[in-house]
Amino acid sequence: MDTQDGAELCFPQLFNTSCKKPTTLLSQVLLPYIVVFSICLLTVALNLLVIIAVSHFRQLHTPTNILLLSLAVSDFLVGLLLMPAKILRDTACWFVGQLTCFLYNYVCFIVTSASVGNMVLISVDRYVAICDPLHYPTRITDRRIKLCVCLCWLCSLFYNILLIKHDLLQPIQHNSCYGECIFATDLIAGTTDLILTFIVPVSVIVVLYLRVFVVAVSQARAMRSHVTAVTLQLSVSRTPKKSELKAARTLGVLVLVFLTCFCPYYCVSLLGDELFNSSSASIVVYLFYFNSCLNPVIYAMFYPWFRKAVKLIVTLQILQPASCEVSML
Repeated sequence: MDTQDGAELCFPQLFNTSCKKPTTLLSQVLLPYIVVFSICLLTVALNLLVIIAVSHFRQLHTPTNILLLSLAVSDFLVGLLLMPAKILRDTACWFVGQLTCFLYNYVCFIVTSASVGNMVLISVDRYVAICDPLHYPTRITDRRIKLCVCLCWLCSLFYNILLIKHDLLQPIQHNSCYGECIFATDLIAGTTDLILTFIVPVSVIVVLYLRVFVVAVSQARAMRSHVTAVTLQLSVSRTPKKSELKAARTLGVLVLVFLTCFCPYYCVSLLGDELFNSSSASIVVYLFYFNSCLNPVIYAMFYPWFRKAVKLIVTLQILQPASCEVSML
């Protein structure tokens, strides 16, 4: 009897403190996890194409594309690290130790915070481009955007280490047995994370894009209305370019898809640690991760430069001399 029980444990040598192995049959989860693993590979490949395209072609070195590059890096990490580790945690015992569990949770929080920060920066970029187009070239520069991106990632690094430092100091206090990897936080840290990672950024994103939507609609109506030539001439000087409006619509779709995938994930996490760490909550976690695969698909649907860049990358034409100077727009 002891031998049979030991075979069902993650660590048979730790009979009293080891977790039991997952009892789900492989045939029941094989197909779903093949699909998830395929999405994982697709996420890595597509976001790697975005990273190479924006980094290689000089004409794509614009403030907006720098933000998309930063977002692609976080999406790439989701496909490369977070999704495989999530599959491992759901289907098998956690054999790689408590320190690795802490690092996994830490990277999850960093990538989540950085993704939210990137979306806020994208919303600010579109707000200035649409609502104040005359000052956009002077206010939104490559140097300032790069600085903002660096600050976004640095703040995510330091903020989240403060949020889960107690999990590093006492790594086993939340785990009921050896062989599992869960995360729990106290009330103060959880409330702080709720405000800084969910309520404030989502509110900023929604308010800015509502303003962008109102201004874009009013500009479209003004261009269609019958006004005098002088009034039309004055208004055109203050009207954002057609390309900026198109970019605002495209990035609006990007932001809307992000909020659709992000909000259920965070709402479930607010209901308590037990629900958040249970298998019933896995669907919203995978939904949030699936957003990382959707972002490059949105670029492919709305950005001709991305489709052209993918063609040049796949055919290895980027290896030719001076390929970075190719016209992409």
